[in-house]
Amino acid sequence: MIQSFARSVSPVLVLGLTVLWLVLNQSIAPGHIALGVLLGVLVAWAGSTLRPLHARLRRFDVAGALLFVALSDVVRSNVNVARIVLGLSGKRPIRSAFLDIPIDLRDPHGLATLAAILTATPGTVWVGLSGDGRWLRLHVLDLVDEAHWIHVVKDRYEARLMRIFE
Repeated sequence: MIQSFARSVSPVLVLGLTVLWLVLNQSIAPGHIALGVLLGVLVAWAGSTLRPLHARLRRFDVAGALLFVALSDVVRSNVNVARIVLGLSGKRPIRSAFLDIPIDLRDPHGLATLAAILTATPGTVWVGLSGDGRWLRLHVLDLVDEAHWIHVVKDRYEARLMRIFE
């Protein structure tokens, strides 16, 4: 019983929840730390009973690099979208479009991460995944070059996610 409990609790989630508790309470008093750890363990355990699949991160170094790439893409996209919204894109017409991108990633956690990255990046929205899981539909606010977006999804995100999760 204790081994299954310990296996089902993610230490990373417990740490994150504890830090969140300390930030929300604006205190690092020993009592707050102990209560944060206790709440973190309980919430992590309760949440693990709701998840039939558990993510297995195989490459933390690649995950760190992906985080940096995604954050830089979010900043760059914010600037581009702001230019469009403020009318600073010149006389070039803005072409909003849907794009179907072939996808090889199959891990549900990797797909969820890819969806979060694409949706968090201003100017793009993950619209859906085909029934067979082989095509990703992406909406792009300003589609200039389809090959560019296929490269972004396949090489910048999907390849790294496959190394992390598969």
